[in-house]
Amino acid sequence: MNKTTIAGGNPDLSTAMHPLRQPRHLGDLINFRLQRCFALSGAPVVRLLEGRYSVTRREWRLLATLAEHGPLSPSELAEMAHLDRSRTSRAIGLLAEKGLLSRQVHPADTRRAQLTLTDEGRQLHAEVFPKVAAINSQLLDALDEPTLQALADAIAALTARAQQLNMDLVRDVKAERQSGGTRRMRSR
Repeated sequence: MNKTTIAGGNPDLSTAMHPLRQPRHLGDLINFRLQRCFALSGAPVVRLLEGRYSVTRREWRLLATLAEHGPLSPSELAEMAHLDRSRTSRAIGLLAEKGLLSRQVHPADTRRAQLTLTDEGRQLHAEVFPKVAAINSQLLDALDEPTLQALADAIAALTARAQQLNMDLVRDVKAERQSGGTRRMRSR
């Protein structure tokens, strides 16, 4: 078998003109495909969280992050949950109103806040996490072990490459924050 073929004589994706390498349509973009998978696979989790527990996916991510890492500042929580600070701040306020987390003054720095799960928050996490993990397992039942390992490796490689691209972009392009990301150009 030569370098450009795999079993069955199909072209190797690393050298063929695969649509993911040479996108011509929106559906050929890796981020579009990943987002579609995320939306479809996340829908049962969203229904579970919102329908049974009255928490959003974002609130759940923050709760689960606090459950795994313990007390965190709002900035640390946003970073660990991979969410922007303003949305995290709003979600923190809602979680505090629901009695699922508490905000105290940081013991080492009175200028900083420290977030912790309340007993209700810990109880919710303990009840919900196994259900979310079961949905995750049901989704992954579509893959055999070698394919699952290949997926894990591919996600790790794509994540590392995305981090590098972000670092390169930070050096090359300064964000125009005052214009905002949603501002549209006016027709002239």
